[in-house]
Amino acid sequence: MIYIRLVLESFRFAWQALKANVLRTILSLLGVTIGIFAIISVFTIVDSLERSIRESMSFVGERIMYVEKWPWIFSDEDIPWWKYMQRPSPNMREFRFMNEQLENDEGVALVARRSGNTFKQRNNSISGIMLQGVTEDFNKVAEVPIEEGRFFTQQEIDGSRNVIIIGAEVAENLFPYGGALGGNIRIRSQKFTVIGVMEKQGTGLFEGMPTNDKNAYVPFGAFGKMFAGGPRGIQPTLMIKGRADDENLQNLEYEVRGKMRTIRGLKPYEEDNFAVNRSEMMADAIGKMFSVIGIAGWVIGGFSILVGGFGIANIMFVSVKERTNIIGIQKSLGAKNFFILFQFLFESVFLSLIGGGVGILLVSLITFIPMGSLDIILTPGNILLGLGVSVVIGVLSGIIPAVIASHLDPVIAIRSK
Repeated sequence: MIYIRLVLESFRFAWQALKANVLRTILSLLGVTIGIFAIISVFTIVDSLERSIRESMSFVGERIMYVEKWPWIFSDEDIPWWKYMQRPSPNMREFRFMNEQLENDEGVALVARRSGNTFKQRNNSISGIMLQGVTEDFNKVAEVPIEEGRFFTQQEIDGSRNVIIIGAEVAENLFPYGGALGGNIRIRSQKFTVIGVMEKQGTGLFEGMPTNDKNAYVPFGAFGKMFAGGPRGIQPTLMIKGRADDENLQNLEYEVRGKMRTIRGLKPYEEDNFAVNRSEMMADAIGKMFSVIGIAGWVIGGFSILVGGFGIANIMFVSVKERTNIIGIQKSLGAKNFFILFQFLFESVFLSLIGGGVGILLVSLITFIPMGSLDIILTPGNILLGLGVSVVIGVLSGIIPAVIASHLDPVIAIRSK
């Protein structure tokens, strides 16, 4: 009961101090407000950007390894570029071997890509399409959200038939009046029959990022018939999805490296002539980039919070001076030191929470500003962070005035004016 009374009295004294010196209190709390606003706004925008970028890069997939010629992130090893050029690309033989031999996977697929393709259907056409040739288990490795139709059958993959699954934007442009299923599309003078249309994904944060809307899939053999004889040929990628119970995909990575070295006949002293890339590489790179931005937010907001902390400390010192006589009366009536200390400490925290609450309120107003494809969301975690920082600033700013007040001599305090 005494603690509830203590908190209520602290709120009352803080509210009285706020009303008695409105301008002084507002100016003192402005530093905390600006500091919390700066920190939480930076974290909110960073979290929103990171989430949008991860969603825009969802085509990379989760728990997926990519075996290919080039590494996504170059190591510190001094490997000349021409060695990467001389590496062979994964092929159908290696895909079959890995599909049969791997034990720590959920699916293996061989994928080849070619961007910038033009699709035609009578008088309609669309350019800039990413065309991918895939094997039978591609839908086990990557997400293929088909809205109409179906995925490839084993017979269509084995027979390299000219069938195709197209994205929503491709379907809208080539078949503006509907009826894409069963329709025919021409790609590089070859006719393909549409057997599936994918769900509409919409644009991500970056328009250059590939999405399913301007994407299309054909059987791997049909893809090879179109591009294998070209000047660049095809450079397939092995996609391998790991199990959920394989932490950090360590077991799968060891197994993939061992099997690839075996099928390529590499001797123990020879270096790998392939790269094992993981989707976590991009996630880690994104996380490191945004952690630097987060540190900058702490530095920028830290100076404002420091100024605000001094402002609250100033209010508390003045409050102790103005209420010295009341402190003496309370002590003469039996009030303990901790009662006086917590009374001023709660008041300091309450004032700091007011400043921090206003800062969080300003951040919440930012979320209503339209920013195109970027959705600004103030998460509960950031709200709790702002309130937590406000409490810490309140405690640090009010602890010294509260200790001074709690140790006042009651006789001297009563005589003060």
